[in-house]
Amino acid sequence: MTIIALVALVLIILGLFLLEYIDIYFSNSNSNDVKKLFVYTGIIGFLLTTFFAFFLSTKITQPLLQMKKAADLITQGDYGTRVVIRSSDEIGELAKTFNHMAEELEETIKDLSHEKEHLASVLRSMADAVITFDGYGNIILANPQGDRIIREWSSISWIDPLQKDLPGTHQIPEPLQSLFKSVVEANKELTDNLHVLNGVWSVVMAPLNSKDMIRGAVAVLRNVTEEYRLDKLRKDFVANVSHELRTPLSMLQGYSEALLDDIPGSAEERKELVQVIHDESLRMSRLVVDLLDLARMETGHFERNYQRVDIKMLVHRVQRKFLVMAREQGLALNLSFSEEALFVQHGDEDQLEQVLTNLLDNAVRHSPRDSQIEITVRPVWIKEVDEAVKIEIKDQGYGIPAEDLPYIFERFYKADKARTRGNSGGTGLGLAIVKNIVESHHGNVAVESVPGQGTTFSIVIPCNCP
Repeated sequence: MTIIALVALVLIILGLFLLEYIDIYFSNSNSNDVKKLFVYTGIIGFLLTTFFAFFLSTKITQPLLQMKKAADLITQGDYGTRVVIRSSDEIGELAKTFNHMAEELEETIKDLSHEKEHLASVLRSMADAVITFDGYGNIILANPQGDRIIREWSSISWIDPLQKDLPGTHQIPEPLQSLFKSVVEANKELTDNLHVLNGVWSVVMAPLNSKDMIRGAVAVLRNVTEEYRLDKLRKDFVANVSHELRTPLSMLQGYSEALLDDIPGSAEERKELVQVIHDESLRMSRLVVDLLDLARMETGHFERNYQRVDIKMLVHRVQRKFLVMAREQGLALNLSFSEEALFVQHGDEDQLEQVLTNLLDNAVRHSPRDSQIEITVRPVWIKEVDEAVKIEIKDQGYGIPAEDLPYIFERFYKADKARTRGNSGGTGLGLAIVKNIVESHHGNVAVESVPGQGTTFSIVIPCNCP
């Protein structure tokens, strides 16, 4: 406004001067001179107009063009662009305001970028998978865990063949489609467990609302396969314990009632019933003791007495314990050692004896007559650095089916479904205890078996692990 007022004032003064000059000139001049005066006046006016046009272009138009160019640069992402302030008038104030706006915009963009990076960092560091869908079920955002799940699930054969041919498809995976549809229709958060291949996934999906409409959904997926497996083991454990206790309790109750009713007709029959009651009570006692030992081992409350253990002497002692039982069943119990001395520097001798006892007991009970059981003890090297002791117990028994091998160290698991523990005397916890004790000594236990040819249990225990 200051520049416009100045220009107007100059033009008014110039006009008044010309009018005064023309009035004086008209009184002293003829018509020919008047024509010349108008020509001169027109030339002067044109020059003044051109001068003021350039003046206005310099003072008004160019700063505006500079601000337009700066605005274009900002729209292209160059938020550091500023305009040069050349005056303190209205154009200068506009330039100051523009620069202030650009500074505020740059700070806002920086804050938004920081928040975006922070959110992206949180999503990347999450162990859970996070996937965001739009209203049509297309994937618009996923963290690395979510991307991995999308790739794995989209490669499964249930995907639509038309979608499979599209390399860049971002359609919602099939296992999530029904849950997504329910969330969008109900407009509320829903939770479900999905069984995909051999895994179990807990999914929480919530709608994304925008005013009065749903613009998509966000799903959080967590792999709960291990939790699901442990819960199943817990339920199976309770069921198995109930089953294992039910048989001896029923027999105790039945035979004790028979004694109370004086059913046995002779002292010999009564003695047989009492012997059965005694055997079943011992079986229940073994079961309870094994359960308590296993529970204490798994919770870390089992007292261990670590000391230097002579493995050769230990294996000799366990072999002698089973020699009589083996001869009664017509079994040959062979033992072979390497020449060098074998010691475990930090071992619980009683627990290691229990490991060998459980394995030999299984081998003797499940081997046919006139067969052999081989016990081999030799040193091995773990990763060519740490020395260890390897003990193998090989029988020529019935063997274990291949489908049962991964589960034989679980509590109460029976590889031979037709074999009852009442006849074999086991509690179903022996191998679980073996595995726990060996792992507590930083070792490992493995099994190889061919049905009809026999089974080999191998134990490897480091010699120097504390």
